[in-house]
Amino acid sequence: MFTLKNKNGMQAQLMDYGATVVSLTAPDRKGKYEDVVTGYDELSGYINGTTYMGAIVGRYGNRIAKGKFSLDGKEYTLALNNGENHLHGGPKGFDKVIWNAEEIKDAKNPAVKFTYFSPDGEEGYPGNLTIAVTYTLTDDNALRIDYSATADKPTVLNPTNHCYFNLTGSFANSVLDHELMINADKFTPTDNGSIPTGILAGVEGTPMDFRKPS
Repeated sequence: MFTLKNKNGMQAQLMDYGATVVSLTAPDRKGKYEDVVTGYDELSGYINGTTYMGAIVGRYGNRIAKGKFSLDGKEYTLALNNGENHLHGGPKGFDKVIWNAEEIKDAKNPAVKFTYFSPDGEEGYPGNLTIAVTYTLTDDNALRIDYSATADKPTVLNPTNHCYFNLTGSFANSVLDHELMINADKFTPTDNGSIPTGILAGVEGTPMDFRKPS
């Protein structure tokens, strides 16, 4: 477990299993710091859990329909773990492995760098891939996440962090009163399996279908 603290008293706790954010404190309007990230009290919760709580997911975050994709004329078949689809890197994605961890001592702000080597064929993905994820806690109370990766053959990569937030600071409170605004003109509708349909829909006007040439 690694603990990052900034000059304001904000704190982030990170662990090498899944390169996971275990807790993150943030100030309320009165300046009181509370943990706003949900998580488990024991390591076993992360090992046995299926909700990717606070972890890095990949190689590919989100779903890949039917667990198949084509790249450079070759079709690849991935492990299925979401019905007929592949989700968040498969049964043993980035969230279910131990990452190498390194404190970044010369950084302006406290930071930890996690690295993981994913061998060719892991969960069906092509190429040996090395990924690095660096968490930095800044003095303006931001937890910054930087990603970088290299591979020795063409592959697909779409990692992300999978934190769940409860901004009340008390997990006894419901999140159903939270409101989120996304500053976007379009969104991607999904089918019953949560796979994007290929249409970009707008709040106003007719949907834009990019599956067909204009």
